Amino acid sequence: MLLRKTAIVLAFALGATVAVPGVAASAAPAVPGGAASAAPAGTTAEQTSNHPASASSSGAAGPADVADNPVIIVGGLSGFAFAYRPLAARLDADGFRPFIYELPGLGFGDIPTSARAFADYVDEVRASTGASRVDLVGHSEGGLVARYYLKRLGGTGAVGRYVSLGSPQYGTYVANIIAFLGLGSCAGVVACQQMTIGSDFLADLNAGDDTPGSVSYTTIRTWQDQLVRPVGNAALADGASNVLIQSWCPLRLVGHLGLALDGTTYTVIRQALRDESIRPNCWAG
Repeated sequence: MLLRKTAIVLAFALGATVAVPGVAASAAPAVPGGAASAAPAGTTAEQTSNHPASASSSGAAGPADVADNPVIIVGGLSGFAFAYRPLAARLDADGFRPFIYELPGLGFGDIPTSARAFADYVDEVRASTGASRVDLVGHSEGGLVARYYLKRLGGTGAVGRYVSLGSPQYGTYVANIIAFLGLGSCAGVVACQQMTIGSDFLADLNAGDDTPGSVSYTTIRTWQDQLVRPVGNAALADGASNVLIQSWCPLRLVGHLGLALDGTTYTVIRQALRDESIRPNCWAG
């Protein structure tokens, strides 16, 4: 019984580093062009692309179609930076300027504290690129960190677009289940406690407007999400564009971890970052 409980905790707390196709137990693909590694939290911002925003290398879009804003990928709980390099490589190939932010302590600690560190990172990216605004793509807990920055730390003036991938905006029962199984309050993981439905953190974050400022908000979720239950809790109110992958592509199977790697999901991310109408490509690889 204890072994079973431990397995459940590991599946939740280490989710971003296991069962990720093409990433687990091996190094992620290098970013094209020999770009520098993504900067972890607390270091000088390093771009994962060697070029400014420009036309896609595939010829899919011209310069006018690609946003000038650098794009910061905000990792999730236990999400090492290398796990998001495939997503950064896709963005780079399409002419974006991607950066990867690894949460302090891999996101096991207090989410507002992580958000304050993230605010400094955003300033570093803006200073290093000369950009007045950035766009944010947050996976799982990373979406909550980014949203707290926008709503509680005055970040809306520095951000143009916000995209979340399977973020438990209104909490998840998975965290509640861990407590129910007798492992304490999320086995002592503060961020897990805060992502539990009904937590004080979420009550504060969700008080008032879900989508403050002039930021464009998009959420992406999947029916097969193993860690965000109910799945509807990954959506936002107040004018956000909420995309359920299976509403467009009923046969597309995408898990919580796969949202950062799935081709169909990426087409939604790209469209959101380009202010295009959302029309997922159900056959994207």
